[in-house]
Amino acid sequence: MLDLKTDVKPQSFTLAPVAEYKHRLVVDLYPANGQQEDPLLTLLEDYNKGKLEQPAPQVKPKKNSSSRPIIVMLDPGHGGEDPGAIGPSGTREKDVVLRIGKQLRRLIDAERNMRAFMTREEDVFIPLGVRVAKARRLNADLFISIHADAVLNRSARGSSVFALSEKGATSVFARATAQSQNNADLIGGVKIGSKDRYLAHTLLDLTQTATINDSLKLGKTVLNQVGSLNRLHKGQVEQAGFAVLKAPDIPSILVETAFISNPEEEQRLIDSEFQQQMANAIFSGVKSYFSQGAALAARA
Repeated sequence: MLDLKTDVKPQSFTLAPVAEYKHRLVVDLYPANGQQEDPLLTLLEDYNKGKLEQPAPQVKPKKNSSSRPIIVMLDPGHGGEDPGAIGPSGTREKDVVLRIGKQLRRLIDAERNMRAFMTREEDVFIPLGVRVAKARRLNADLFISIHADAVLNRSARGSSVFALSEKGATSVFARATAQSQNNADLIGGVKIGSKDRYLAHTLLDLTQTATINDSLKLGKTVLNQVGSLNRLHKGQVEQAGFAVLKAPDIPSILVETAFISNPEEEQRLIDSEFQQQMANAIFSGVKSYFSQGAALAARA
């Protein structure tokens, strides 16, 4: 029995087992005088109809900066009921990547002509589609999703960088990594059909190919910097169908900082010095990308 302030129209659906969760029944409660739709789908459809097409929030450039700031959306993966991968000693991916993300935000905000935003700043679950929509609403110049990889083979180690692919994964590893990250919505209890409809729409955008090319350039500069800190699991930027990288107009990459499933790398991931060094490496890659003449997003 639930005590509610207003009348509601419930909507329920089931989710098959995924990660640590077994079969689940999800019940969404919508206002009786409103539309009985998935609020995530409503948000994204409103965006597509232009209701969210508005200038980015006014961000004042720091002193001595003559141009508007470069906006970087940072996306610490997982959160809330989705812990992400869990290391041998119990370290949760969602906690590690949030700390790295906050370190990276501090570095970016310290620059005169840059400003960072985050898809989440605390331990909360954010659907993949909403993460993408947040970046587009801000007219972000870059989108960087931060993760810590895991596989059954505990000897696997190294850092990786991924970009979106329209033509399938570049390797079995890339495909498996994308599938693992794309399961986040299922773990968080999002009705999968809504996500698929939005993501299918974004891929129709004619700017997607150019954006992927820019993403690969960004990924390469970040990979070069991360490789100076940690060994690389793959020596080139990999590609696959990552749902969180599907903003058609924002260069987007996903950084797997290290294998949290590897006992040695798990210990590095929980070390504050390594977290800062990883943030420094990603930041250096971003600066290198723009120093090579990368274009900024158009502003309304």
